[in-house]
Amino acid sequence: MTSLPGSGDRAEGDSSPAEPRPPVCARCGTTATEPQPTTWTFSVENGVRGYFCDACSRENLRAIEGRLDSSWW
Repeated sequence: MTSLPGSGDRAEGDSSPAEPRPPVCARCGTTATEPQPTTWTFSVENGVRGYFCDACSRENLRAIEGRLDSSWW
């Protein structure tokens, strides 16, 4: 039997989506405690998604609001 791409470890006949993984902060490497933390910042830079924890977001708020790339801050 051939498996479909993205089918992973799910049992045959299980059509439920895969459990989302908690994001990792692109700046400090902290892992979120939940799959979609409400206090984290989400950014798309050069077509790449990035998540920033609440601490890194707070420390760099002015740069984020000024739409500066994270490489600058």
